[in-house]
Amino acid sequence: MKLLRYGPPGATRPALLDAQGQVRDLGGLLPDITPQTLSPAGLAALRALNAGALPLVAAPGRLDVPWSGLGKFICIGLNYADHAAEAGLPLPAEPVIFMKAISCLCGPNDPTVLPPDSTRSDWEVELGVVIGRTARHVSEADALAHVAGYCVVNDVSERAYQLERGGTWDKGKGCDTFGPVGPWLVTADEVPDPQALDLWLELNGQRLQSGNTRTMVFSVAQIVSYVSRFMTLQPGDLISTGTPPGVGMGIKPTPVYLKPGDQMRLGVAGLGEQAHTVHAWDPALLA
Repeated sequence: MKLLRYGPPGATRPALLDAQGQVRDLGGLLPDITPQTLSPAGLAALRALNAGALPLVAAPGRLDVPWSGLGKFICIGLNYADHAAEAGLPLPAEPVIFMKAISCLCGPNDPTVLPPDSTRSDWEVELGVVIGRTARHVSEADALAHVAGYCVVNDVSERAYQLERGGTWDKGKGCDTFGPVGPWLVTADEVPDPQALDLWLELNGQRLQSGNTRTMVFSVAQIVSYVSRFMTLQPGDLISTGTPPGVGMGIKPTPVYLKPGDQMRLGVAGLGEQAHTVHAWDPALLA
């Protein structure tokens, strides 16, 4: 099942994608797709619906983050060995955890707006893992049972903020529009093996990132189990699991960074695609 939300900011409606790839409105049955919707019982109720009987949305327009009530936006750094190498950083012995601000969330096709003094803004296609059951100190063997589904994430990053301004990475990760999520939340039953998914990203039509989740240093099950030792994972929380090589910072001999007018297109196999136009700082473009 593929869940989504469509409409302008502040007036989104819940929907699902039917077997023919058509958007079906869920607004007559539930007010929104919430953490409660993502529980095993909530998803079972949606699966029992006759999707073909739901109202057809011919032109959904803007897509938003596929669910509301996202409480924590957790990220795993350096989780692909070849990306760690291009960053010139050692392979971590344990997962590197950092957070993105909830205020950076935006839809899968919304503008990417550079901060006013941006000099080194970069891209990172990633697999997102959406929690559906409360997880505290869960075992690796039981970890995937706590996952509601998966999605595409672009962990947009201002490298100068991240690496040159002191402190943690977080200040380079949470700028407005730096957290596009979607287009869909694909439920876990449609992703039999999260360690067998192709990821890719193109900048201005040039393929720069190509990878597969099988090359992760730490698997999705390991990550969910590990993170649950340090914080309670709650329904609706999102874990972004790291990026394969090909980020702008790693391009040799001269790094490439985002500039106004650039076009990003990215996706994960079976989870849909995103497309973003990069803009100079303009508060009017913020959702």
